[in-house]
Amino acid sequence: MNINTYKHNENPTVGVLDLDGELDASNYTDAIEAAKQLFQAGTRKLVIDLSKVPFMSSAGLMAIHTITLLFRGEADARESGFRAIDPARDQIAQANVKIIQPQPQVDRVFDTVGLKRFFQFYADVDAAVKSF
Repeated sequence: MNINTYKHNENPTVGVLDLDGELDASNYTDAIEAAKQLFQAGTRKLVIDLSKVPFMSSAGLMAIHTITLLFRGEADARESGFRAIDPARDQIAQANVKIIQPQPQVDRVFDTVGLKRFFQFYADVDAAVKSF
């Protein structure tokens, strides 16, 4: 897994977490740490680019969940654990975190676990950044 983070050129208030490779138990904490660094640097809006992620395990879902809570200003999910999805409460995820359209297999994971309705998906980084 290669992880690249940067602030978007046209809107430096938006950070981009660019992931390339499988997101699984071997590296999900690296993705969380990279997002934390963006957050600690003052970024409060995030685009997660999953377009180059061919596989995502349940650990990858944990990373997305943890990152979303972080950018919502909540405690680290690894400390608080998973909770049931609350449609009213979880709509706020869309306000702070956008996702670049994942590959079909990863898209099916989001659909299967019911997370597609809590995120907005975009074709590219520029479109996602403009949506904030």
